[in-house]
Amino acid sequence: MQPAYLRIADDLRRQIVAGRLAPGDRIPSRHQLARQYDVSDRVAVEAVRLLISEGYVESRSGSGTYVRRRPAVRRLTRSWYREARGRADSPFRADMEAQGRAGTWRSSSQSDTAPPAVAERLGIAEGDPVMRTHYVFLADDEPVMLSTSWEPLELTRGTSVMLPEEGPHAGAGVVARMRAIGHEIGMANEVITARAITAAEAEELDEPVGSIVMVIQRTYSTAERPVETADIIVPVDRYELSYVIPVE
Repeated sequence: MQPAYLRIADDLRRQIVAGRLAPGDRIPSRHQLARQYDVSDRVAVEAVRLLISEGYVESRSGSGTYVRRRPAVRRLTRSWYREARGRADSPFRADMEAQGRAGTWRSSSQSDTAPPAVAERLGIAEGDPVMRTHYVFLADDEPVMLSTSWEPLELTRGTSVMLPEEGPHAGAGVVARMRAIGHEIGMANEVITARAITAAEAEELDEPVGSIVMVIQRTYSTAERPVETADIIVPVDRYELSYVIPVE
């Protein structure tokens, strides 16, 4: 049998999703919920805490608990047409320009060793050297998404693109950077999953702990081998993904 606090949270969640409880509406107090669902105050509090952790409601000190106002959902375009042209500018910046927003990012790179999952995606041995780069992407200075990429150092070590955000090709997309050192990317593979946000991601994205994020596992490959893989983290309450795929 479903615990009482989950039953209450489910009912309130359905009302929020359906719009019967709109953004800014105050939800019933714990005493009102306890009477309405015939439970103790403690059970009612547990239900509300769950909804707070999921980002559906927010508590205001001395005032009550209210349905959280969510940002307008925007679109991120995953376009192989654009990627294949290998333009010198970043695909993210181009996407933000199309929306009339300024796309920027913060990044940090360091040499690392490939963990098992990354090694499998890159077709290298676990522990092989890689360049790991972590990004926080911003639109009009608002955090949009996160990305961590890995590139085999056997391909890039000593080249002008070894550090993705330094040198003559800083800020270019992966396709353009790899082309600059003689590796022509011909395929991008993406696997999309969803999970709860981590505490570190919530802090970087200014999202509530308990929010859901999409995880795009992207791998770029030439005809011979994978040359880069990345985990891209996108909050589902802010962005939807649109795919533009060529049909021959």
